[in-house]
Amino acid sequence: MGALAVSLSCTPGLTVEPGRPTPVTVRPGRPVILVLAVAHREPLVHVEPAAAWELLLADERRWRAWTAEIDGSLPFREHVVRSLLTVRLLTYSPSQALVAAPTTSLPEDPGGVRNWDYRYVWPRDASIGANAFLSVGKPEEARGFLAWLLHASRLQRPRLPALFALNGRHVPPERELPGWVGHLDSVPVRIGNGAAGQHQLDGYGWVVDAAWAFAQAEKPLYAETWRAVRGFAEQVVRCWQEPDAGIWEVREPDQHVHSKLMGWLALDRALRIAETHPLTDRQRRRWRDVRDAIAADVRARGFDPVTGSYVRSYGSTELDAALLVLPLLGLDDAGSARIRGTVDAVRDRLSAGGPLLYRYPPGHDGLPGTEGAFLPCSFWLVQALAGTGRRAEAVELFRALLDRASPLGLYAEEMDPTTGAHLGNYPQTLTHAALIQAALAIRDAPGGSGQDGHRAATD
Repeated sequence: MGALAVSLSCTPGLTVEPGRPTPVTVRPGRPVILVLAVAHREPLVHVEPAAAWELLLADERRWRAWTAEIDGSLPFREHVVRSLLTVRLLTYSPSQALVAAPTTSLPEDPGGVRNWDYRYVWPRDASIGANAFLSVGKPEEARGFLAWLLHASRLQRPRLPALFALNGRHVPPERELPGWVGHLDSVPVRIGNGAAGQHQLDGYGWVVDAAWAFAQAEKPLYAETWRAVRGFAEQVVRCWQEPDAGIWEVREPDQHVHSKLMGWLALDRALRIAETHPLTDRQRRRWRDVRDAIAADVRARGFDPVTGSYVRSYGSTELDAALLVLPLLGLDDAGSARIRGTVDAVRDRLSAGGPLLYRYPPGHDGLPGTEGAFLPCSFWLVQALAGTGRRAEAVELFRALLDRASPLGLYAEEMDPTTGAHLGNYPQTLTHAALIQAALAIRDAPGGSGQDGHRAATD
């Protein structure tokens, strides 16, 4: 086959002839082992079946030891562990980069054009994953990602690109593959991602928040890490008033409220880190002044008094499910009328039925076709409910979402509200990281600690 070499070795006593069916009888305690070796332009490595089986057993022991370290009292522990394993397996071991999904062009609208390449690292998604690792006592995984981000962003700081390739380099230009028929006849099949050139202000907030969580969980940040965080904060100071593509990467920039909130978060968390790290008084005052200016701007221009809710963008009355992170930020008190009004409005007006939510009003993104409910938003709703004292509602919603998992306990980014089919690239880091944080929010909500709270969440 030219540069490609393939070999198959089998358990002793089993003979496989190319091109002919081979009957196999599997009995308890007597595994049948098939070892397929593939090489392209390099030597073919043969592994004896018995050795391959021992390697599999050793790998299983390693993963069981990894999961055994996770707190046994976590609510919904089995599901949290499954998601933690998924996020860990979506980490590219040579660089510790956390990929958004391992696939490209799995359709969000079957038969349509909403087919994107997610085989890259979004600092936003990866930071949420790193935060999740920290929250369950897995600092090494979080440290690996932060180290990778420092390396990947070094040539472009203080600007933070929206996404990177797994090796930290530029994402290739988005292009279509002519003649390729995608999943469910969805075309075009794409490689590369055009969002790489977008300005997304919210990414700074997620990354600095992860750095703050790391500083809390571990010890002071390394000097280079703190230097990078300072640079990101300064970039927010310079660019927070500019329109951006937002978390949903719309093609026409706007003054997105969620983006402003995350700019506020970047400065707030940077100021908190600065309480134990070196910072000049001048920088401290500037960061505090701009943080407060963002808060005032959002409260004045990003809130609709008629609906009693924060909105998608300045001058709009549309909602954005990304606003469900509000109770977690500290901009307003979690029990305030504004935050409760936003949570209720999003839950009502962006409902896709049952536990599912659309991320914004369907069809309002400038692209042809439709899309499904956005699963991370539903888990953010669980967080929001738990964070505003509505734990029973959060538990009920969380259970309903767990019932929507695939048979393997995996989630895509979106879901068809009618059929329950998973849509888009799969499995999705953002969804699984949001699931983990939703479970942790249930744990930390009033009534969520202790054995009684654990039983209430898992019965």
